[in-house]
Amino acid sequence: MNKNIITIGSIVAVAVLGTIFTQLGLNWFESLAKPSQWVPQFIFPIVWTTIYLIFGYVLIKQQKSEKLPQKTIILLIINGVFNVLWCLCFFSLHLTLVGNIVIIINTIFAYLLWQDILKTSTLHGWLVFIYPIWLSLATSLNTAVWILN
Repeated sequence: MNKNIITIGSIVAVAVLGTIFTQLGLNWFESLAKPSQWVPQFIFPIVWTTIYLIFGYVLIKQQKSEKLPQKTIILLIINGVFNVLWCLCFFSLHLTLVGNIVIIINTIFAYLLWQDILKTSTLHGWLVFIYPIWLSLATSLNTAVWILN
């Protein structure tokens, strides 16, 4: 099977599963107390779409020039699994503490993935830097929701 199809399919699978689990818990989420400096709701899908598009671009470009290192592939899989797991735990199962633990682990692996990609390509590394930065912000918001509720 074509590497690009697998790459795009994997990104779409993570996005779709995350969206499904998030949608299942949106009514519950809306009822939660949130910190006063909360990000406006419309920003979330814009940022996530941007992140997924950047990863699609970066991974396809890197695959054209060389084979992705196994470490990068493993870090991508771990990040995808933890992204979906967080959506499931936090939104669908309403487990704010477990969600907080999952997103902290996800953020750590996001920084590891960023560093790994940065070693291969400075440009691609800085493009994907939005991902660990966004997860850092999301982690602080998740922690605030957990504390307030």
